[in-house]
Amino acid sequence: MNLIDKVYIITGGSSGLGKAFAHELKVNFADVIITGRDLEKLKSVSEELGCSYFHADVTNDEEIDALMEFTLKKFKKLDGIINNAGIGGWAPVEELTREKMQEVYNVNVFGAAMMGAKAAKIFKEQNFGTIVNIASTASLKGYKNGSIYASSKFALRGMTQCWQAELRPFNVRVIQINPSEVPTAFGVDDRTERSLEENKLTPKEIADVLISSLKMDERGFVPEVSVFATNPF
Repeated sequence: MNLIDKVYIITGGSSGLGKAFAHELKVNFADVIITGRDLEKLKSVSEELGCSYFHADVTNDEEIDALMEFTLKKFKKLDGIINNAGIGGWAPVEELTREKMQEVYNVNVFGAAMMGAKAAKIFKEQNFGTIVNIASTASLKGYKNGSIYASSKFALRGMTQCWQAELRPFNVRVIQINPSEVPTAFGVDDRTERSLEENKLTPKEIADVLISSLKMDERGFVPEVSVFATNPF
């Protein structure tokens, strides 16, 4: 499928994977709207990449509504969303708190769910569209101290499968991409980008998978794909 003039929203689009996704979509002549909570970073990245931006927090339903309204007003359509916004949270089981669980779930699960709900309404009406959920290899297997983060990604994986069952009759593709570790600002308190490492994945590998999945003819889709570094040890 040709991506020229296709319209995509990317949440968490001002750094890391989101920025790489926006760059590769622009290289393929798509129209891109990046969103996020850091207005100055959004402005800077939108100028750098030549894409649009909209200041929105996925934990705020009114801001999600405004994002959709902005997109449809500016571009008259929406071809896909990339649910990339996510935060981390780790703790031994005996140190779990309701507050920390809710903080992570509000972004990783409820934010993605509300973006999916708003997009699905549009996609069902127009009878096409693509939802891409950026999960993690943590959605496949739990690990020590991972109760908060891994369970949020397990929940996202469950929603992905439910949406696939619901939306395929409306020609809507729902794709989940599971990156293993990619050195980015993810999990860094001050959101400073970590340096890339020779033997670990970079945002470019994940963006390549995204673009390949989107370019597949709309008669088919990749339900889920995981990306591992060959030898990160």
